[in-house]
Amino acid sequence: MIEARELTKRYGGKTAVDHLSFTVRPGLVTGFLGPNGAGKSTTMRMVLGLDTPCSGSVTVGGRSYGRLPAPLRTVGSLLDAKSVHGGRTVRKHLLGLARSNAIGRRRVDEVLELVGLTEVADQRAKGLSLGMGQRLGIAAALLGDPEVLILDEPVNGLDTEGIRWIRDLLKSQAAQGRTVFLSSHLMSEMELTADHLIVIGRGKLLADTRMREFIETNSQGGTLLRTPDEEAGRMRTLLEAHGATVQMDARGPWRVTGLTPVEIGELARGHQLAIHELTPVFSSLEEVYTNMTQSSVEFRGGVQDAEHETKELVR
Repeated sequence: MIEARELTKRYGGKTAVDHLSFTVRPGLVTGFLGPNGAGKSTTMRMVLGLDTPCSGSVTVGGRSYGRLPAPLRTVGSLLDAKSVHGGRTVRKHLLGLARSNAIGRRRVDEVLELVGLTEVADQRAKGLSLGMGQRLGIAAALLGDPEVLILDEPVNGLDTEGIRWIRDLLKSQAAQGRTVFLSSHLMSEMELTADHLIVIGRGKLLADTRMREFIETNSQGGTLLRTPDEEAGRMRTLLEAHGATVQMDARGPWRVTGLTPVEIGELARGHQLAIHELTPVFSSLEEVYTNMTQSSVEFRGGVQDAEHETKELVR
């Protein structure tokens, strides 16, 4: 379990983390979300003792990280997969970590097999692809068979098979009673992986709730509607005349807001229009998250900014 209490970190006049309190519980995959600059990485670094809070505290299993007798056996972490000596082989990198925490060679072979790096175990780290380097970082996090996993953007560089693999791995780790704390900007994958969410913006807590509750509570909702092509125009005109908003949905049919499924069905029946699909839906995690954090985005891109930067480079 990870417990943060009034955790605060300032850099000069900037407050990166602002009186942040939360608990990451075992048996769940907990997603950690926030815009760039929200304080996610700083928070994770404080959990791992890499940054010292200005005030407040954070513990893992009831102890600060610095007081853990065998850190790798308690906490496995991945903050930056590139922080590996490029001249060492994959196996030697893991062996060095293992020996520092009295972990046997057999465990090194186990994690190499687990993450799919056995065939490149004697290859130097600098020769690994981005995805393979990410797998090496995950192998290091799993090395001590830890009670707690802290992973920052673990799917970076992974292909589709690799993303599914890490999703299943994290779910299995949580199912075994471990604490899994996961940061990612890939919302679609987070929605499939996480059971619980902690959302921050500008260093402050915005939400601490179960995934489904977060989406359903903050969702604009709507109804997926599919009709015969020859009746689509009449159906849309009818719905809009009764105050509905009709938009195309990525899943194929229309998405209708402003009317309930029952109201849509009754309108169609009254005008003898056929319906092939009428499915209530909630917003995606990405939609809900974007709406919630809009005012907390610190670094915002735009066409004008990009054009200005291009002109400056030309000069």
